[in-house]
Amino acid sequence: MTDKLKSYMQSTVGIGENAWREIASRLIVRRFEKGEVVHRCDDVCGMLYFIDSGLARAYTIDENGKDYTWSIFFNDENAHPVNLFVVDYDSFVHQVPSRLEIEVLEDSRMLALTYADFHLLNAHSSAMKDFTQRMTDAAYSYLHNLVIDRQTKSAAQRFAEFIEHTPHLLEKVPQYHIATYLSITPQHLSRLKRAYDEPM
Repeated sequence: MTDKLKSYMQSTVGIGENAWREIASRLIVRRFEKGEVVHRCDDVCGMLYFIDSGLARAYTIDENGKDYTWSIFFNDENAHPVNLFVVDYDSFVHQVPSRLEIEVLEDSRMLALTYADFHLLNAHSSAMKDFTQRMTDAAYSYLHNLVIDRQTKSAAQRFAEFIEHTPHLLEKVPQYHIATYLSITPQHLSRLKRAYDEPM
């Protein structure tokens, strides 16, 4: 089940067989059932996961107990690096308590790399170091534009882009989670969905 990660890394940095064998030797296969928690808020994030199959989400919880979806993790042709790698990156990199909770929305398979092995590989493998840098740059660019879009685009525009890029998630992810991810109310999302479903 390492084929997807190997193919992705090879397409990104052209990683060689020797470098890949070293990386693969440190990967841990993990399986999670629907509803299982991958990572808890306030814990220090010690694992970086690559989602091989399945679906998960990261979310924050406010003082009133309401949760807000921060990211949705999946692996298909529409996935971006922030969808492929299941992690609270700030907590992982700085080894500080996390502000995110991560749960599995359907049975999932993931490849895990510990914090220690992640840094060991980056220190000894130029291919891994290059890959990490590219993923960091891509994730920053994605989140940079995501925040700006949330501030400048209408709810209808955000919904239209969500449908354009990830239409399958509309049926797989609970409506409430999609609404908080798009920073709109569930009621507004229902209206947008009805308008989308109406024949032209």
